[in-house]
Amino acid sequence: MKFAVLGGTGLIGSEIVTALTAAGHEALPHARSTGVDLLTGEGLAQALGGADAVIDATQSPTTDDASADFFRAATGNLLTAAEHAGVRHAVLLSIVGVDRVPDLGYYRAKVVQEELYRTGPVPFSIVRATQFFEYLAEIISWTGDRNTVRLPPTLLQPVAAADAARAVADIAAGAPLHGIRDVAGPDVIALDDIGRTTLAARGDDRTVTTDATAGPFALAPDHALTARDGALICPTRYGDWLTT
Repeated sequence: MKFAVLGGTGLIGSEIVTALTAAGHEALPHARSTGVDLLTGEGLAQALGGADAVIDATQSPTTDDASADFFRAATGNLLTAAEHAGVRHAVLLSIVGVDRVPDLGYYRAKVVQEELYRTGPVPFSIVRATQFFEYLAEIISWTGDRNTVRLPPTLLQPVAAADAARAVADIAAGAPLHGIRDVAGPDVIALDDIGRTTLAARGDDRTVTTDATAGPFALAPDHALTARDGALICPTRYGDWLTT
């Protein structure tokens, strides 16, 4: 099969390209750096020409409410071009819990994007992944200073990007779900405990203080960011990933 991967030069997009290629498919990465602009539509027709499926792993350049406007324009252009190109399967990479944390602007914007896929002209699958291992250090840094890191006890079920990418690739190569599938790691861990594990593995001697109000993930209700029943559970554990 031939795949067009939008956002294919980013962290998860490049992993999806690798997973598809390893499975024997033709997977081409597309982004602004390769001449494809979702906001203007430039390069989309060429990128989607001959593709059996398109995978949308793009991100908004902002994380506030303006991201909804980005997704409306970009997703509209992408799905219109996919329909014209005869693409048979459109796969959106989304986030576990987007519909359960309404106080986060970026999550509200992803809900808007998901709805565009549900009501769009191309058979679709929505793959919601939990937080990637690769981003946890950045998340921890949001509420840290020279001596202390403040983190809420919010429950996460993080996943390795490579594991999530293989799950996305498998779904994209199959029949459209016309629905949502969650993808997550094997363990549910509190964010403050993730912070302690991460700092210890990096030789960082700062203290992690549990603060139920610290950072954006403090806005998430219990289990809002963990996978629902029927999720694809990936094998790699965070502690093992840290050591390798």
